[in-house]
Amino acid sequence: MSFTTLYAYPVNNMNKMVNKFLMLFKCIIYEMRKIFVKLRKRLQGGNKMFSIKRISAVMCAGALALSLGACSSKETGGSGKKEENTGYPKKAITVVAPSGAGGGWDLTARSFIKVLGETKLVKQPLTVENKPGGGGAVFMAEYATQQAENNDMLFVNSPPIIINNLKKEGNSPYGFKNTTPLAQLTKDFGAIVVKADSKYKDLKSVLEEVKKDPSKLTFAGGSAPGSMDHLISILPAYKYGVDPTKIKYVSYDGGGEAITALLGGNADVIGTDASSVKEFLKAGKVRLLAVTSTNRLAGEYKDVPTAKEQGIDAEFTIWRGVFGPEKMSKEAKSYWEKTIDKLVKSPEWKKEVETQGWELEYKNSGDFKKFLGEQDQQVKQLLSALGMQK
Repeated sequence: MSFTTLYAYPVNNMNKMVNKFLMLFKCIIYEMRKIFVKLRKRLQGGNKMFSIKRISAVMCAGALALSLGACSSKETGGSGKKEENTGYPKKAITVVAPSGAGGGWDLTARSFIKVLGETKLVKQPLTVENKPGGGGAVFMAEYATQQAENNDMLFVNSPPIIINNLKKEGNSPYGFKNTTPLAQLTKDFGAIVVKADSKYKDLKSVLEEVKKDPSKLTFAGGSAPGSMDHLISILPAYKYGVDPTKIKYVSYDGGGEAITALLGGNADVIGTDASSVKEFLKAGKVRLLAVTSTNRLAGEYKDVPTAKEQGIDAEFTIWRGVFGPEKMSKEAKSYWEKTIDKLVKSPEWKKEVETQGWELEYKNSGDFKKFLGEQDQQVKQLLSALGMQK
């Protein structure tokens, strides 16, 4: 067993191995003493030939026993070739929101670390880091190429991790297959939003306007062209018979910036996730013209009609999940699978989900990975229909 292996070997197993070896060694010494007592008596009687043979046998037996002990310890240390327990996590954990502050990714990441800390499920420090750019594509390139083995950096994402990889404009060569999917946490829905004092009172009034002149209104969102907020913005228009390629869309780094643009008069309409505008809705600063859910949402959104009930078949579900690096260790993956499973079952997490206006939709690592494969096919079909597939 090399020094490196010995150093990394679990402490409990090491103690057991040493104890067994010491017991074996004591037994050998005890037996050898008994034999040498007999040998001394026989040597005094002149049986030298016997003494030499007997001594040789004893030495061989001792060497054999020691060898067996050493082999046994080697087999114990290397059995199964399982990844050795290093006591992960030992360092602070960073959860990246690949956008600016205030959007769905940012809120999810902050809620995630908040409840992990409150429940003491993770003992190490937890921080959120915002890394905006390209609707998540900039961070994804860095993560896939420079952080592929960094077990201490997770990130939150949603459909853009698939959309960015499949869309024609601003395509990213990296997607969910360059990660280790850990869990889906929640689901949310898209929302078409205007300022509270806007002249547009419902979805159809906006669609009629863009049908007459697609470039008259400025739509905005917190993701790049062809990504999630863009799709939410133009999907109702596409379903209404408007050419989506002629609609004026301005992208911002995150839903927070898009809302700021709306309130500042730099955009007429934004497509975003419903949960990110909850506080603005409560404060009376915005009006939600429609949500992309099948049925009306509860709580603050109970009076907001769906696009479908206004005659526009534009449904869009926004799932959000947690991902690790592509080459994440088995120990780290197992740790997060167990930890997240406990998290989503906790009353603290259920309360947080309700507070944020999300819906709890948990999928473990295996189910989440399968779901992402299915989503990949669905997004391909949607982008193809919109003429946006690469």
